[in-house]
Amino acid sequence: MTTHVLVERRGAQLRILLNRPERRNAITVAMYAAMADAVASAQDDESIRVITLEGAGVDFTGGNDLADFMAEMPQDGQTDIPVWRLLKALATNRVPLVAAVHGNAIGIGTTMLFHCDLVVAADGTRFKMPFTELGLVPEAASSLILPRMAGRQLAAKYLLLGEAFGVEEAERFGLVTHRASAETLDETLAAVVQTLLARPPQALRLTQRLLRGTAHDEVLERMDWENGHFSERLTSDEVRQQIMAFFAARGR
Repeated sequence: MTTHVLVERRGAQLRILLNRPERRNAITVAMYAAMADAVASAQDDESIRVITLEGAGVDFTGGNDLADFMAEMPQDGQTDIPVWRLLKALATNRVPLVAAVHGNAIGIGTTMLFHCDLVVAADGTRFKMPFTELGLVPEAASSLILPRMAGRQLAAKYLLLGEAFGVEEAERFGLVTHRASAETLDETLAAVVQTLLARPPQALRLTQRLLRGTAHDEVLERMDWENGHFSERLTSDEVRQQIMAFFAARGR
């Protein structure tokens, strides 16, 4: 278990904390594995009634640790890599899941939120999905879910152009459910969690399942489609050139 993901039981709450603040919580393969295991472990544990997802430091997450990700690229046809395991665990999750986000939520830092039941965001949070900038395609079934939430044109703005957006816009199309100041983010999250924990547990789980309905089959199918294209893109010259340019720009 990597120390860059802290998994903690707080009574009936399972808290998952991205804990790599010195790298803005950029997610490594080991971190994906730890998160996937944590979410999966909660499914058959009736004593876990709420899962929370948080980030330490100034950002929720800067997205993939690109150097680590490229070093651990999936092989052709490989479907059990940690990032895919995490996304599928989120898509099929049966425990109310609440995220608290602040600072930057980049790439998968935004797309994983589509699978949360509630999202608490601090004012000033910046969401961005820069897949095409890196020569990549969307993941986490965001190409399916986002157009349904925001409309196709707005989804194109975020996925084709990779434009950033803020809390107000995210709240308007339904990604963010609760807003807070940076100073009251933890307090707002705690209030949401306590409200959920005060509800009868079986009613809570059943309602969460009803809200998700049978859509997870379609979501998983879209994930598989996206993941196939994503894996192919990773081996392309286009992606290598874009990622080299990214590192070169960062090193200036």
